[in-house]
Formats: sequence, C-alpha cells, structure tokens
Amino acid sequence: MSRIGKAPIKLPAGVELKVSSANLVTVKGPKGELHQAVDADIKVAIEDGNIIITRPTEQKRHKAMHGLYRALINNMVTGVTTGYTKRQELVGVGYKAANEGNVLDLILGYSHHIYFEVPKEITVKTEQEKGKNPIITLESADKQLIGQVAAKIRALRAPEPYKGKGIKFVGEALRRKAGKTASK
Repeated sequence: MSRIGKAPIKLPAGVELKVSSANLVTVKGPKGELHQAVDADIKVAIEDGNIIITRPTEQKRHKAMHGLYRALINNMVTGVTTGYTKRQELVGVGYKAANEGNVLDLILGYSHHIYFEVPKEITVKTEQEKGKNPIITLESADKQLIGQVAAKIRALRAPEPYKGKGIKFVGEALRRKAGKTASK
C-alpha cells in the first residue's frame, strides 16, 4: 500500500470537506474554497474527523493515484487553513518591483517595464527598503497556482550563474561559476 496514500489527513476545526457524486472534492475553510476532481476509482471518506483515501486494487495505476490524490487533498486542507506564501527577491542594479492591485510592475534591466497580471486568487505585495533588494510576496490558498505564478515571474529574468543577477526565491542558494581568469 502507498505510504503516502494510507496516511490519514486530520480535518482541522472550521474546515468543511464535501465529495459530490461526480467525485469532485470541495474543501472550504477560513482562507477560501478549493476544488479538485478525483478519479472515479479512488474513494474519499471522512471517519472520526480524519479524511481517508482508499483505492480498489493493487494495480500500479491505482497505487500512483492513491498517493497523488492524498497529497493534493492534504495541500488543499493546509491551504484553506494556513495558506501558502512565496517570497522572491530581485537581485541587480536598478531592478524594481511595484504593484497596483494585482498588476505587478517590474523593471528588470530591459528597455521597457514588464506588467504582469497576477490571478485574483493570489494577493501580491511588494516591499523595497533602501539598501536592500526588492521583495515580491505572493500569498494564496492554492499551492499549485502560487507555485506556477512564482515560476512565471522568475522566468522573466532567471538568475545568472556569474553575478547572481535576476529573480530568485528568498533563501535560495544559487550555483555560482568563476569568471574568466586574467592571462599572464
């Protein structure tokens, strides 16, 4: 049996889980509401305040989906209770970030501003202290969506290995390369 799939998910107080007849799992909590379609073979049930996910057979396909859907539902429960946060740092001279609502205005060393519209499910904040790199903070209940948006923002100017300039996650360790060495 899948080690991840067989672990029960504790249902916190204030979180409500519904499974529709079409195997659509809906989790509602203080931070919002999330939906996930589950394969028809996988069964989701609530027993004694825990969410139990079961599979019908030992087929490789069922084993794979068992752990997958348990992880997705666990991420949904965590998202609607505590939420997820991603922080990104802009490293480079003249790099700036500002936001007007959910539109992110980035200056990344190109000849133009980059305007990036963040989905309404994500709240975005920018902070810029004197002498420090600008920070972009993304907060959401949906782990998949926040990760995808953070990856798209990072792809606008990925960190380069020589000076480390670009958009990186706060606390991320970059592999650096040595530059050219002077000849005799």
